[in-house]
Amino acid sequence: MDRNAVIDILESYKSGAMEKEAALERLTLLPFEDLEYLKLDHHRALRQGFPEVVYCPGKTIDQIVAAMERLATMNSNIMASRASREIFDAVQVKLPDAVFHEAARMVILERAPVPKDPDRFILVMTAGTGDIPVAEEAAMTAELMGNRVERVFDVGVAGIHRLIAQMPLIRQANVIVAVAGMEGALASVVGGLVDKPVIGVPTSIGYGAGAGGIAALLSMLNSCAAGIGVVNIDNGFGAGRLAAMINRQR
Repeated sequence: MDRNAVIDILESYKSGAMEKEAALERLTLLPFEDLEYLKLDHHRALRQGFPEVVYCPGKTIDQIVAAMERLATMNSNIMASRASREIFDAVQVKLPDAVFHEAARMVILERAPVPKDPDRFILVMTAGTGDIPVAEEAAMTAELMGNRVERVFDVGVAGIHRLIAQMPLIRQANVIVAVAGMEGALASVVGGLVDKPVIGVPTSIGYGAGAGGIAALLSMLNSCAAGIGVVNIDNGFGAGRLAAMINRQR
């Protein structure tokens, strides 16, 4: 439930279109809803500008479906991250207008698309093709939150000429998300070429010494390029959310 939803409830009650009891019932659910095994934070959109996101790993399909169904009663746009086709099929029974984005591993319900600023965009980049699932998670998150997103994939430092060829687009971006596994050098290289904030996303792509993304994480944290912030390993959602928040600042 976002700010506009609260205003609609108050105006409906004021005009007589909604009874006092109905208005109170809606507002009572505003802080959170207790479903025993989970407590849905319906206040999050009002506090932070976007509803609670359902993280699927560790939850049963029934729990995920219940969470999505209840969130959809209070919000127009919701998502579930790290979802499978099986999860989507179950969610779609209750929410037929939900869509599965396989590359991003996300189930998304978008009933009221947020207007996008055509002049300001987020650029999501990957070092390799193997980094695309995490990058798509970031991109889809930012798009659902009302941002124009451009994508540039497979421009890692093993063939740095591929990156240089994208410099006109890179320089136009308002925020850059650099997704990389292996040694994670992409964030540092891009950070040294632009005057825009760069969000580094280390991925678990890489051989044994990469330690499941630890090497890329430490490389990004130790970057000597200024203006780089780093999220956790494989945290595309966190990067997309942060990029969206930065992009809407004026």
